[in-house]
Amino acid sequence: MVNFRKYISGITVLASGLFLAQTTVSTVLFNSNSESQKSFNLPSPVAMIEKTILSPKELVDINVNTMMADPVLKNATWGFVIYDPKTKKVISSYNENTPLVPASTTKLLTTETALSLLGENYRWMTQLEYSGNVDENGVLNGNLYIVGSGDPSLGTNKAGAWSYKEIITDFTEGLSREGIKKVNGDIVIQTALFKGNITRLPENVVWLENNNYYLPAGTTKEINPMNEKLIVKKNTTISNDKKYFYVSPYTNQMVYAEKYDGDGILTTKLPDAPAFLANSFRASLVKSGLAVTGKVQTKTTDAQPEIRKTVSMYKSPTLADIVYYTNQRSDNSLAEALLKTVGYFKKGNQTPEAGRETVTEHLKDAAFDLEGLTYMDGSGLSRSNKVTPISQVKYLTSLMGTKYYQTYFNSLPIGGQSGTLKRMFLETGNGQVFAKTGTLNKVKALAGYIKTNSGKTLVFSLLVNNYAGSVDMVKKRMEQLIEPTLDL
Repeated sequence: MVNFRKYISGITVLASGLFLAQTTVSTVLFNSNSESQKSFNLPSPVAMIEKTILSPKELVDINVNTMMADPVLKNATWGFVIYDPKTKKVISSYNENTPLVPASTTKLLTTETALSLLGENYRWMTQLEYSGNVDENGVLNGNLYIVGSGDPSLGTNKAGAWSYKEIITDFTEGLSREGIKKVNGDIVIQTALFKGNITRLPENVVWLENNNYYLPAGTTKEINPMNEKLIVKKNTTISNDKKYFYVSPYTNQMVYAEKYDGDGILTTKLPDAPAFLANSFRASLVKSGLAVTGKVQTKTTDAQPEIRKTVSMYKSPTLADIVYYTNQRSDNSLAEALLKTVGYFKKGNQTPEAGRETVTEHLKDAAFDLEGLTYMDGSGLSRSNKVTPISQVKYLTSLMGTKYYQTYFNSLPIGGQSGTLKRMFLETGNGQVFAKTGTLNKVKALAGYIKTNSGKTLVFSLLVNNYAGSVDMVKKRMEQLIEPTLDL
């Protein structure tokens, strides 16, 4: 941090001149005989002198020292690092080695691990297959199989994913090509990945915070919305998608509703995507006149699988598209799905535990400083997540030489322009700050890259825990701290 003593003498010498200048300006502008005085927005002389005699680095250091005594931050625990990836040196820092709650900046680790292990062109496949034979009348004497791979975007329209309706239309056209006019059998859901949607929640998750993003958990299968306990007020929305959150008495977990109809009645959305797809597919076939004699059933393993023929294959958007959507919108459900996917890819197990082990092992291989790191979930919802600012910036620096860096970089929100940074850096820093945001109650985080006015790329981390005041107050101070770094 900056040593103020070396600046005191220069500022003291100028103090009398500044006072005289301000007095002279006031005398010139003020006329006691005038009934109405004009307001002049003159620049602060002190601010002008600071910019004249202090370097950008010194201004950054002064801002850090000033914030230590700021009423909003003085009792908070926070850390900051601005880092030059070319010189590999810290330009300015405060509490750089302190483990702090990173909130959704945790997604920086999750999404990069997925890109590294799976590749940016990775896609999830959902196939329609059938067993048995089709007779001369177009009757299939066998089963239809919907074989999934844990596609987190299935039916959501996220990142360009198809809707359930579009997938069902494609599957139906596939049956038509095969000449199938009736199914004398069941529709079987078979997926090796994500065997169930009801899993234990990450430790110490905060589910209901103002203006945050949430992960739908559990399944609404067999749940009557009339029995749900609404935990948000009518007309209160928590995201731009207008989703409402409630606790299921059946699973004792939080799920969400797309619509609030009043009086505690909720219209729910099924997070159990394969089951919803299969049931909707069956209903659509029957409605169109293609009879299905059997029912929808789930089969996770099959010791003696039937010989099957592929009818249609739906491919998800690429992983690059999914990562872009995840980081731009801070989508928790996609981040948790990526965690499970990398766990399955490396360990053959779709549990969160396998995912956490995979991410941690990848970070170790990537020379991430594991000291101070606690990685509990893929999304950053858990308050048990911890990371140090210095480890974040060194990690982000190490990625700049990877083959997928540009894809990763492009996924980050841009200050004043896109994603969760669209309403920050509207003036200074607009289009120059590329970073992942993080927000929980009394936690605000920002980590990423800065394009300076001279064309350099710097890396930074700013994590604030237990602040006083509002989120907007903290965001304003973050912007003030970042502002002089643009001139570095």
